[in-house]
Amino acid sequence: MPRKSKTLTIDDIKVSCSSCSLAELCLPHGMNEKELDELDKIVVRHQPYQPGEHLFRAGDEFRSVASVRTGCFKSYVIDHEGQEQVLGFHLPGEIIGLDAIHSCKHTANVVALDTSAVCGLTFDTVTNMARHMPELQNELFRVMSQRISELETIAGDLSADERIAMFLLSLSDRFSRRGYSDKEFILAMSRRDIASYLRLATETVSRVLARFQKAGVVKVDRKQVQILDIDELRTIARKS
Repeated sequence: MPRKSKTLTIDDIKVSCSSCSLAELCLPHGMNEKELDELDKIVVRHQPYQPGEHLFRAGDEFRSVASVRTGCFKSYVIDHEGQEQVLGFHLPGEIIGLDAIHSCKHTANVVALDTSAVCGLTFDTVTNMARHMPELQNELFRVMSQRISELETIAGDLSADERIAMFLLSLSDRFSRRGYSDKEFILAMSRRDIASYLRLATETVSRVLARFQKAGVVKVDRKQVQILDIDELRTIARKS
């Protein structure tokens, strides 16, 4: 069933897009009032998605991309054994929906992990504007490149410690690029989701996090994580 949505006001755009991947689309180079009025007609902000509510489902027709405004989403597929396999997590300011470019259908399910909101744009609008905006085009390429890099990392022959260290460092970097703290953040995803994403057992994720905490590398309090020694975390992840 189609969700209710409303067009962004100019004030909404200025507030919500300051750290968004699509900021160069929404507020490029000091748009004038007329340009903002035109933008007001094409950018859509959906009503908040509640935990467990889907943004896309596998097989849905590709009509638009979405940028996470608040909250967190996960993408997943159901394997041949009927088990859920997590493919990734999507944080504020990140783009969702580019998986459907090739087939024109979404290949994964995308579900809200907490109360979340997105801004939507048709893909035709994004590509047309990207032709005239190198910054936006570069951002789209960066998002796709980042996804490929993440998949290659997960597929590598890595220990549980290395996988979890890389995961925490990735979150740290992604939060930092959006203007949030790179040392302290909330994990909206469950330990089970993290385990599925990293191809580990849930018990292994909990055990490694407990070991990291005992070693003074991180402090974990349920969903809240504080990185205490980022250099050591990089060493574990084999990063310089």
